[in-house]
Amino acid sequence: MDMKLEIAVVPVADVDRAKDFYQALGWRLDADVADGEDFRVLQFTPPGSPCSIIFGTGVTSAAPGSTQGLHLIVSDIEAARAELADRGVEVSEVFHDARGVFHRAGTEGRVPGPDPERRSYASYLSFSDPDGNDWVLQEITERLPGR
Repeated sequence: MDMKLEIAVVPVADVDRAKDFYQALGWRLDADVADGEDFRVLQFTPPGSPCSIIFGTGVTSAAPGSTQGLHLIVSDIEAARAELADRGVEVSEVFHDARGVFHRAGTEGRVPGPDPERRSYASYLSFSDPDGNDWVLQEITERLPGR
């Protein structure tokens, strides 16, 4: 049976501020639904993604800004960085892992610049939304077998 990730919940403190941020990223607003003053849910989908995010009021008990390491994949990490910066996002420089494996939490082990061999899965950048929810972009130019 296929199981596909559909939604990731992103906890935010200010729903309208988060809405403005994700719209500025160029993500598609799929829904903005309220049911009284205690419940509002917004759904956004990144361009080309089959998975969406939701946030709102009464959607999660997680602390605003507590989501870390959500990954978005891109085919050109440097072009993605330029686009995010053009949209006004405070974005890290492109980096790769010192050990050539997978980036670590925080900034430990980050080496400036893309992977020297430009291997797929090995170059990253990061940014945060206004609440501090952390996003990582990973360059994938060729998928692993079976993916």
